[in-house]
Amino acid sequence: MTQQSDSAAPIPSRTPLTEATAPTPSPFPRLAAPRPLAERRVWPRTFHDRLTAPLPGLRAVARFAREGAIRPGREGLADIPRLPFAPAPLPRVDARTVAVSWAGHASWVVRIGGLTVLTDPVWSRRILGTPARVTPVGIPWDALPRVDAVVISHNHYDHLDAPTLRRLPRDTPVFVPAGLRPWFRRRRFTRVTELDWWEAAELSGVRIDFVPAHHWSKRTLLDTCRSLWGGWVLTTPDGRRVYFAGDTGYGHWFRRIGERYPGIDLALLPIGAYEPRWWLSDVHCDPEEAVRAAGDLGARRMAPMHWGTFVLSAEPVLEPLTRVRAAWERAGRDRADLWDLPVGGSRVLEREPAVREPQG
Repeated sequence: MTQQSDSAAPIPSRTPLTEATAPTPSPFPRLAAPRPLAERRVWPRTFHDRLTAPLPGLRAVARFAREGAIRPGREGLADIPRLPFAPAPLPRVDARTVAVSWAGHASWVVRIGGLTVLTDPVWSRRILGTPARVTPVGIPWDALPRVDAVVISHNHYDHLDAPTLRRLPRDTPVFVPAGLRPWFRRRRFTRVTELDWWEAAELSGVRIDFVPAHHWSKRTLLDTCRSLWGGWVLTTPDGRRVYFAGDTGYGHWFRRIGERYPGIDLALLPIGAYEPRWWLSDVHCDPEEAVRAAGDLGARRMAPMHWGTFVLSAEPVLEPLTRVRAAWERAGRDRADLWDLPVGGSRVLEREPAVREPQG
């Protein structure tokens, strides 16, 4: 992958908070102050300068048309009945509990700091241009607690699903990449906060940081890279952290994120939709790269996602799971720290007494 230097994107000032700007003590003194919720902002017309690799040109498109390997063959699809699916009630939590539940693909129910946060919620059976999901949604919509916030990584249809979002009250706080607010405003959402890379907001004591990813955005023929893309770091007041990568290829941003947000307790990392590599390596991690990314991040635990739900690419449907388990073992990581959940599964992050201070 062609990598950009860290100067490729503007980084907000890291000037420490002062009494004039922060009348009350902040648990995040070395990071930029959170931006106001639902702030109106003006963005560049395009974010092409944030790409870490060129988008496919005509030659690549022609090769893709010739080879046509966009779905696994019959043998690769034969394991669909064996895909792990084990729906169960959501765990009981309190304000000091961190728990994650996998609804499928990149959709998680994250219970953190007393909040229920949905990541890239897709409860639809189908998304545009893709066969129906091969495993059902692991968490029924009516089994969800009140949704306190939604975070969106980017605007691709398998991450930004209008039918699912229509189920939410329009005053639900939504956190989105720069340039995506108009899409939500057209659908009458009233509390939409757009963030640039390395910026943050805060909701009920939980800090919500938007961080870079190796990806791109497009939803129509005319909006390529008109909005940003990235991942999210959720941090509790006592310093526990969950990182949601969204959709991303492997590259230098993982190391930078780990340096800026040390002590990530759990990384939700994509492991699927990676074949053919010549076409997808710049924008989708394969399982070995995801394990390497967890190491770059300094993450204590990893939960794989973005596999076993929609058939988006050519690898056999069970291959991501077998490869990520093997890569985790080769890396010498504790098996208990690989949270390879079935769709519908949950895990609770045990409390740790140490408070880790973020770095600027």
